[in-house]
Formats: sequence, structure tokens, C-alpha cells
Amino acid sequence: MQEQPKNFTMIDEGFTCLVCGKEVKPLNYSARDHCPYCLCSLHVDVNPGDRASNCHGILEPIDIEKYKDTYKIIYRCNKCGYLHKNKIANDDNFDKILEIMKSKT
Repeated sequence: MQEQPKNFTMIDEGFTCLVCGKEVKPLNYSARDHCPYCLCSLHVDVNPGDRASNCHGILEPIDIEKYKDTYKIIYRCNKCGYLHKNKIANDDNFDKILEIMKSKT
């Protein structure tokens, strides 16, 4: 099990992606916070899982960075410009990850 920051609230639930419309299932090993198909998320948290943000803009993946033995998706909110990072999930669309990486070269 992954160690989570102290201000992390575990919420692992399914949802319908507002960007691509696909049904997303819970992750079952950590908190599901983005769509594994289009990799988008919603700006709903101040601290992970708290649902305290009033923005509710779309967090769009803009880059990928190496993080320890995995990678993180870097997001920018299309409403307020907030930047956020999150580890990739095991079921994330690898072709989409490569597409984002290639767009930065």
C-alpha cells in the first residue's frame, strides 16, 4: 500500500468522466482522482480528497515527469490555472501518456 501524506483523504470511487464521457471504476489500491482514458481530472480538492475547492474546472494533463520509480501527470486547471501533480495509475492510457510526453519534445 502506498504511503499517503497526512493531509490525504482516501476517496476511491467510480465516476463518469465529464471530458470523455467514459465510466471510470474505482482504482482499488489508492484514490482514483483522474480518468484513465483521457487522463483529465476535476479541480475539486484543496488537499487530496477533501473536496474543498470551489473551482470545479477541468484539470488538463500538460506534462509527465519522472518521480522515483514511476511518473507523475502534471495538470493545469483550465478555469483558474492551478497546477497539480499526481502519480499515474496502473490502468492509465499509456498511448495518451506518450502523446503528452511527445508534445513536450
